[in-house]
Amino acid sequence: MIIDFEHHNTSNCETGTVLNLLNFYGVRLSEPMIFGISAGLLFAYIPIAKGERSVPLLGFRLFPGVIKNNAFKKLGFKISKKQYSKKHKDEAMKDMDELLEKGIPVCNRVGMYFLPYMPREMREHWNIHHFCVIGKDGDEYTVSESLFGIKKISYDDLIKVRFSEGKYKPRGEMYWVEKTPETLPDMNKLIIDGIRRTCDNMLDYYGFPFVAYYGVRGMVMLSKYIRKLETKLGENAPAFLAKIIRYSEELGSGGAGFRFMYSAFLFEAADVMNKPKLKDFSSQMNNIGILWRDFAVDGCRKLKNRNGISYKDLADKLLSIAEAEKDFFMTLKKYIKTECKK
Repeated sequence: MIIDFEHHNTSNCETGTVLNLLNFYGVRLSEPMIFGISAGLLFAYIPIAKGERSVPLLGFRLFPGVIKNNAFKKLGFKISKKQYSKKHKDEAMKDMDELLEKGIPVCNRVGMYFLPYMPREMREHWNIHHFCVIGKDGDEYTVSESLFGIKKISYDDLIKVRFSEGKYKPRGEMYWVEKTPETLPDMNKLIIDGIRRTCDNMLDYYGFPFVAYYGVRGMVMLSKYIRKLETKLGENAPAFLAKIIRYSEELGSGGAGFRFMYSAFLFEAADVMNKPKLKDFSSQMNNIGILWRDFAVDGCRKLKNRNGISYKDLADKLLSIAEAEKDFFMTLKKYIKTECKK
C-alpha cells in the first residue's frame, strides 16, 4: 500500500518534509516561503556544546524541529507527535503502520548515518534528519526523501535509524497531521511576523552569557575564537577550522545555503505583498550568502596553505560578514516597521 503522495525534492530535509506534507493536504507553499514565515534564519555559536573533535557547535538556522513547529502552528495545522523508549520500538512501528493503513503520511526524525541509500560522503552521526513514510509493502517501506526522492527502506533499517544512538536521539519520533485548518491565515501577516522575528533574533537574541551567542553577536564571538585558534590549539587548529567550514557549507544546507534561501523568500514576498523594495533586500541577502561562500573558500585555502591566508584574515572576513548582516537586518527591520503595516 502506497499513499498517493506528490513528492518534491528540496534543499533541506526539515523544510522539505513540511513542504511535501502541506502539499498533501492541499497547501502549496514554496520551501523559501515556509522558511521565511517560520523565521528560520539564525546564527548560533555555542562554545559550551561541543561537536566532533570538541569543535563548538554552530547553527545557521533555528534549532532542529522548531521550523517545523512554527510553520504548522502559523498555518493553523494541528500536529501530533510521539516518541518511544527503545524497548517499545515494535510498538513504534505498529503505531506508524496503523496510521499508514488510514492513508495518513507519517514523518520521522531519524539518524542519517545508517540510512542505506545515504551517499558515503554524506554519512554523519546526525540524528535530526527528517523524511515522510508514505507506504509499506511487506517488510519494506516507501519514504519521501526531500533530498533524494522516493526511496525504499527495510523494516529493520527503519527501526535502526528511528532509534539511532548518540546526541539528540530521535527515540522513534514520528509526527503527523491531526487536523487541518478550515481557512489559511493571511499570508501578508505571516510574512511580516516572520521577517520581524528574524530581525529580532539576528539583532537582539543574546541567549545566555558563556553558554551560547546568537545572531550578529554570535558571529563576532566566533571571529574572536578563530583569531586565537592557532595560538590556543597549535597543530590541532586545522582540524577545528575544517569542522567550522563543514558546519558553514555542508551540514543542514550550510550557512550560505540558508542565506540564499532567505533571499528567495524575500523575492517571493515582494510579489505576494506588492512591495518591490523587498527585492532589493533579496539582492543584498544574496550578496551576503556569497560572502559566506567566500569565507569557506578562503578557509579551504588556509587548510591547503594557499594564497597566504591567515587565521587573522579569516577572522576579519567573518567580522565583515557580521557587520554586513547587522546593517542588513537593522535596515530591514526599519522598513518592515514603517512601510509594511499589518
